[in-house]
Amino acid sequence: MTSADVRLVPSLSPSQHVAQHRYFHIVGGAVWEAAEPAAHDWNVHFVGMMGDVAVWAVDVPHGLDPADGAAIDLFSYHGRATEAEWLAAGRAVQLVEWSRTHKFCGRCGTATVLSESERSLRCPKCNLLAFPRLAPAMITLVTRGPDGPDQEVLLGRGVQWKVPMYSCLAGFVEPGETLEEAVVREVHEEVGVWVHDVRYVRSQPWPFPHSLMLGFRASYDHGDIVCDPSEIMDAQWFRRDEMPMIPSNISIARSLIDDWLLNN
Repeated sequence: MTSADVRLVPSLSPSQHVAQHRYFHIVGGAVWEAAEPAAHDWNVHFVGMMGDVAVWAVDVPHGLDPADGAAIDLFSYHGRATEAEWLAAGRAVQLVEWSRTHKFCGRCGTATVLSESERSLRCPKCNLLAFPRLAPAMITLVTRGPDGPDQEVLLGRGVQWKVPMYSCLAGFVEPGETLEEAVVREVHEEVGVWVHDVRYVRSQPWPFPHSLMLGFRASYDHGDIVCDPSEIMDAQWFRRDEMPMIPSNISIARSLIDDWLLNN
């Protein structure tokens, strides 16, 4: 088995057979790896196992930098790591950020402690549990027309994007709605069109900062493009032979688009 075949298995503690330890130091939101913790009195969280390698997250205190400026953000790390390494680094960042932002109980203000039997922070006074935050978000590739070379996809350009890139439409799931309902609502809210035949494709952990992206395909039903100016600068229908700049392969959006491009 090559390093590219090894997968991350999240868990609360290392397995009995550990050949190596890897420590992702979280400096702000950036990562720096070392064979040992830079300081043994810093908070450490177990991330999971990659084969026989135990992976840890080290919470570097604010204002300190054991990497001397060498820590890199997760976007940059993606191009230098295997998929499992990138997922491990992303999980490390999320666990550290969760710990940093839940030091005190949200109900009574008491300092929290780590639970022993599950991944949670517990209030010793009122027993409120705080689990790692996870925000489910749908991302959808909308198609128009029958399968074939003339079929089109609906892509949008976000208002905050600095480059003229177009991508799938995405948004967070609201309390009380299904994933499929979120797809229909978000597409209509962002670009004004209605869709049907919503189909789940795949998911992707997205540690920016704590999302789980749920990928879908949907078919155009009716309506004209009317962009929400607070979120979408422009949205257009594109054929396979007229595609604009699209996201890099770090994002599930790219795999949704690539699947469509190859399935002619």
